[in-house]
Amino acid sequence: MRGLTGAGPDRARGSTQAVIAVGTALAAPALFLAACGSGGTGARDEGPAHASAVAGAVASPSPGPSENYRRVDPVALVKGDPEVSPSVKRELKPCNGDEYPVDVSYGNLTGAPVDDVVVNVLTCADAVGIGSYVYRDDAGSFKNVFKSEESPVYAEIDQGVLSVTRQYYEKGDPISSPSGEIVTPYTWKAGRFAQGKPTRNEYSKSAGGGPTPVPDS
Repeated sequence: MRGLTGAGPDRARGSTQAVIAVGTALAAPALFLAACGSGGTGARDEGPAHASAVAGAVASPSPGPSENYRRVDPVALVKGDPEVSPSVKRELKPCNGDEYPVDVSYGNLTGAPVDDVVVNVLTCADAVGIGSYVYRDDAGSFKNVFKSEESPVYAEIDQGVLSVTRQYYEKGDPISSPSGEIVTPYTWKAGRFAQGKPTRNEYSKSAGGGPTPVPDS
């Protein structure tokens, strides 16, 4: 993956279902009320990210809904979450008409009866990730169990593991060209996400170059 610049993750993994929020009427009223009453934590940073989110395109390919899948209104979920910072909530506004710059993925991260929900909030102008959050079903409502607002950041589901990518910049790097990324896996253990060993990738400076893993020191 060439970082988050201009495009986010380019594949659907396992049974994970990725969709992009368009408008605010994505969930049934009952789910909307339940989601707004939930607490939370989250995951994703700033920096260039999903251009497709701003355009309102739906990620493809996407597997059919699993029997544990329950669609949510991600905008209402984030805005009603006390764990989300006021600055992220202020940035969460339509880019064009009713189209919000939000990426949503559904999948099994915590072993809950209902698929977990990963929400990434982006900026409209640059599709930069400013906040990433994971929500887990708790007695019918979704509770925030992970968050990161260290921009730029992007969270996704990778074969049952939460993968959080944070780009980094060195002196002189333009916003469109970070020097590299740090990818950190998180696994659900004892009721919380435990951080695994991160991988640092340095981007090639040549045209069309991809990230180059840095060996352990």
